[in-house]
Amino acid sequence: MDGIINIYKEAGYTSFDVVAKLRGILKERKIGHTGTLDPQATGVLPVCIGKATKLCELMLDKEKTYEAVMLLGVTTDTEDLTGKVLAECISRVTKEDVCLAAEKFTGKYGQVPPMYSALKVDGKRLYELAREGKEIERKPREVEIFENTPIAFETDEEGFVKTVTLRVRCSKGTYIRSLLRDMGDFLGCGACMKSLIRTRAGAFSIETALTLEEVERGRDAGRLTELIQPIDSFLVKYPAVHVVSEFEKYLYNGNQLELKMLSEPVNPKEGDGFRVYDNNGKLIGLYLYRSERRQLQPEKMFLP
Repeated sequence: MDGIINIYKEAGYTSFDVVAKLRGILKERKIGHTGTLDPQATGVLPVCIGKATKLCELMLDKEKTYEAVMLLGVTTDTEDLTGKVLAECISRVTKEDVCLAAEKFTGKYGQVPPMYSALKVDGKRLYELAREGKEIERKPREVEIFENTPIAFETDEEGFVKTVTLRVRCSKGTYIRSLLRDMGDFLGCGACMKSLIRTRAGAFSIETALTLEEVERGRDAGRLTELIQPIDSFLVKYPAVHVVSEFEKYLYNGNQLELKMLSEPVNPKEGDGFRVYDNNGKLIGLYLYRSERRQLQPEKMFLP
């Protein structure tokens, strides 16, 4: 059972809960997720199974898209509604102000990660320190916001914004809670995250995501192979090449490959990637071309 399954994470589950439950449903120990979602958040959580767990690192690099609801006038220690309220004020923010803040926080910027996060400092996770009542200095980390678009507003009787729903497309390592915190600070009233849905992670969208219950029903109906996407599906952007049968021993041993060992003629540039198959059409690995030696070098191998 090797491949990727697009899970819809429901509220109340941690990403690790999803992995643990899938291990029970699929009877497979080798499972890994591709990007943590907070327990109260919902949405897309691609999960790698079997040999596909070697792709987790590659998939973490992909951009992600969210719909986040920002509550203006409230700040908390967790930067969302699960935490302790630190300050409250009445919002006098207009829709135009929000659009200006969204534009301000589009592009690259240095984001200070939240204390309630899984980042480690001196071997201890920040949320563990936060629960002990400690707060330490965190260095800003560069993130990139590719899109930050207000798509819905809730206003009071005077027309001032109470909440705004934002569509955010961002780089890896971005904390949406912290983005909303920073926007609230810019607006002068403070803000926190009311809710969060991840609608896309790389090539995986919310439209095709499955709940754990749906996966379990699929298992009982004998349809698991239909639900699990093959490893190849994630690597389609890399051209497929096959190794001539007489050179397959080099492939199975994870050696570098000469271009003459391939069935197909290729003219690669430095760093070009290839899906490499054996003569029977079985995917063996992802290889990268190194021009200095004119060889394909193994990057990810999918042998047992």
